[in-house]
Amino acid sequence: MSANQDWRDACDALRTAVVSLGFPEELAVAISKNLGWPKAMRRMTSWLYDVKPGRAELVVDEMLAIREEILTWKAKKASQETNMAYNELLNYGLESDEDR
Repeated sequence: MSANQDWRDACDALRTAVVSLGFPEELAVAISKNLGWPKAMRRMTSWLYDVKPGRAELVVDEMLAIREEILTWKAKKASQETNMAYNELLNYGLESDEDR
């Protein structure tokens, strides 16, 4: 399955869940754009079916929470990579791989 197809499938499932709960399709489109990743959209879809929120504010709050978790995870990974590179610099200096 291509990445585009995976995104479309996740977006369609999210749209179906949002509309089935009585919310406008535009809310699903906005959520898809804000989450951006199929895994995040599938997580949101699961939450919608499990919780069945009655207010759009709850849906938006959950979308923001999922988005914040993803951004925090990405920042953590970037920090770990930077820390690893810094530790290599401390351990090996500025030598190239060929010099070792």
